[in-house]
Amino acid sequence: MKKQRRVKKNVDFQKVFKKGKSFANRQFVVYCLSKEEQKQFRIGLSLNKKVGNAVQRNQVKRHIRQAFHELDHELVQEMDYVIIARKPAAAMDFFQTKKSLEHVLKIAKVLKRTSGANRSKHAKID
Repeated sequence: MKKQRRVKKNVDFQKVFKKGKSFANRQFVVYCLSKEEQKQFRIGLSLNKKVGNAVQRNQVKRHIRQAFHELDHELVQEMDYVIIARKPAAAMDFFQTKKSLEHVLKIAKVLKRTSGANRSKHAKID
């Protein structure tokens, strides 16, 4: 994920926390803030030391970034997303992380499709 697509400044994080809406499941909390002037979404990541050591936290961050990269065309673009990973996220592999993020993003109504849409194309017909 390109650096210009990341929320980096504390001021930007605070805006998203104060003005945005939050949605959560057991592994992640996602804050969403609409930005009409923005053409592409930006993501910010926040992981507490409770998630694990530096290696585990960086692994979770890579999984989240890759999941957002793969969901790029299905997400509402004019938004800032701040993802807070909770402790159970450290024990998940990439596919579990992506599925969990899809779940939270569907709750937030920022994902344009359902996860079953692509799977039905490959369904075996007897």
